[in-house]
Amino acid sequence: MLKDWPEGEKPREKLLSLGAASLSDAELLAIFLRTGVNGCDVVELARHLLANFGSIAAIYRADQQAFCQVRGIGAAKYAQLQACLEMTKRYLAEEINSGVALTSSAQSKQFLLSQLRNETNEVFAVLFLDSQHQVIRFEKVFHGTLNASAVYPRVVLEKALNYNAGAVILAHNHPSGVAEASISDKQITQRLQQALALVEINVLDHMIVAGHQCFSFAEHGLIN
Repeated sequence: MLKDWPEGEKPREKLLSLGAASLSDAELLAIFLRTGVNGCDVVELARHLLANFGSIAAIYRADQQAFCQVRGIGAAKYAQLQACLEMTKRYLAEEINSGVALTSSAQSKQFLLSQLRNETNEVFAVLFLDSQHQVIRFEKVFHGTLNASAVYPRVVLEKALNYNAGAVILAHNHPSGVAEASISDKQITQRLQQALALVEINVLDHMIVAGHQCFSFAEHGLIN
C-alpha cells in the first residue's frame, strides 16, 4: 500500500521536496487521482490507466464513457481531468495573449500543441503578431476537412488587417497523428504567403500539430 512506502518515494512528498519535474507520468497522475481502489494503490491505478490508454495525452483525449470504464474511475474524476486540461489551456492562452514576444519556435509549439492536439476534426488557426512579434491574438479560423480550397486567404487577410498584424504564424492539426506536410498543406501556405505579402505581412511559420508532435515549415525550409 502507498501509506507503507518510504516518505521520499510517495508522489506528493517527492513533488514537494524535488519538484514536479522529478515525477514520472504515473506519479503525476497518482497525485491527480488521489486515491486507489481495493487491492490497488493509487500509483498502480495510475499505471493501469497509462497502460490502458497509452499516454497522458490519450487519457486527456478519452471521452467520458471510455475513461469511466476503468475500475475505480467515475464521472467526478473525468470532470476533474477535463477541468485540469481546460485550466492548462487557459493558462497558456493568457500567457500567449498578454503581449509576450515569441522568441523561439518552442514557445509557439507549446502553445499550439495545447490548443490543437485534442481537436478531433481539422482546425486551421492563426497567431496574429505585431511587428515586434508580440502576440495580438490567437484565433481558430476554419473548421472541418481542410484543403487548398477550404482555407480562404481573403478571410485571413481581412483578420490580419483588422488586428493590424505585422506577421502571422499559421497552424492546423492532423487528427490522423501524421506530423508531415501534405501537398495541400504546402499549397495553402503558398497561397497565404502570396496574399499576405501584398500588404507586407510576413508568414513566419506554419505549424502542424499531430498528437504530441509539431511539424514546423520554417524548420524544414518550407517557408520562403
